[in-house]
Amino acid sequence: MSTTRLAAEAVELLQNLIRFDTSNPPGNEMPAAQFVAHILRQNGLEPTVIETAPGRGNVIARLKGTGAAAPLLLYSHLDVVPVEREKWSVDPFGGVIKDGYVYGRGALDMKGIGAMQLAVFLALARAKTPLARDIIFAMTADEETSANQGIGILVEKYPELLRAEYALSEFGGFSLHLAGKTFYPVQTAEKGTCWMRLRAKGRPGHASVPHNDNAVIHLGRALAKLQTAQTPMHLTQTARGYLLALADGLGGGLAARLRALANAGKAAPREVEAMWNDRELVASGLRDELYAITHNTFTPTGLRAGKATNVIAAEADAVIDCRTLPGCDANVIKAELMAALGDAANKVEIIVDSESPPLEFNPDTSLFDLIRKTITRADPGAIPMPYMLTGATDAKHMAKLGTICYGFSPMKFAAGERFTDLVHGHDERVAIDSLGWGVEVLRDVVEKFCA
Repeated sequence: MSTTRLAAEAVELLQNLIRFDTSNPPGNEMPAAQFVAHILRQNGLEPTVIETAPGRGNVIARLKGTGAAAPLLLYSHLDVVPVEREKWSVDPFGGVIKDGYVYGRGALDMKGIGAMQLAVFLALARAKTPLARDIIFAMTADEETSANQGIGILVEKYPELLRAEYALSEFGGFSLHLAGKTFYPVQTAEKGTCWMRLRAKGRPGHASVPHNDNAVIHLGRALAKLQTAQTPMHLTQTARGYLLALADGLGGGLAARLRALANAGKAAPREVEAMWNDRELVASGLRDELYAITHNTFTPTGLRAGKATNVIAAEADAVIDCRTLPGCDANVIKAELMAALGDAANKVEIIVDSESPPLEFNPDTSLFDLIRKTITRADPGAIPMPYMLTGATDAKHMAKLGTICYGFSPMKFAAGERFTDLVHGHDERVAIDSLGWGVEVLRDVVEKFCA
């Protein structure tokens, strides 16, 4: 078990952060922000605490460099998703240590990452490490909902507090074990979100006299089409790099299939469809994720129709969660949705409710190269690679300032343990050894990049 001072401090910080119930809604991050600000002041730093909405606390601090290079931002969010307490084996806000793990909501998403960043920030401050770049540290409110009461407001109203050339945050840098090989996906892209509704209209009437112009039936036919639709494949720089890195690491017949997908832009549509249905690819467990990072996706998540059982509804709505790839927007995904619906599109209307953009950042930078080298030194034989998150993070706000954002929160999981199986789940937890390994790797990257 890790025993370094840095690792021990990261664990203690995480325990204390977990003990603030910042479930969002309502968030109530201000007490946690004040706690972090108190620790920073104890270490001779001068944090800025900003309330972006009632109870929504944000804390920002800076280590000054010579200005020879532009700043690096380390940022995380203080809010967490709600819990079902009765389904936890421990108090989700107790910061309990059990069997070598720190348990609690936010242990992974993302108080654990914030604790690592804060520990590194404090270590560099205490050591008075000479810096060429300013290092900015920020813990902010309201990432887990779309209310935008956190970093989005800071970017708009206080951009100079956060403006940086590069930023490190969630999600990436955690180990992924496949076929006896260890990979470290580092996030260089994330999909955009486009929430839509399919609305079907029909003739209302008494349910005892059925007819063929039924809005619910029209909507059902459209959704059935959507379930089996084949949408176009789009290969971004990140997706292609991810496919090729997997191929290089895994080898064998699966490697040939992954390389074929990485070059699928040159293949006929029927060949591409056959690639996705390849038995070995499906058996690998990779198919669904790889499909999601190479396609715009449409997922029905809700239905609304009718107010009485004996009345044929005049309208029926389906809520559709659409995720867009870099280079695509609502117009592109709307056209793909119409094509997927075929003839059923004649009976429905597509309504765009909200949209946030996809992001992609170039991995061909000195920081990404340093991350790659640091990971392979800390875990020899491991394979770092660019990665696209299918969800969304606060990078969408930081990108407005021209910042290059990488998801780099290094953690070394045991074989059979997956980040995606634990985050937002019951008994969310992180191994002390994983946290200790990660905070040392993060310190190496930050210190070497900024010193």
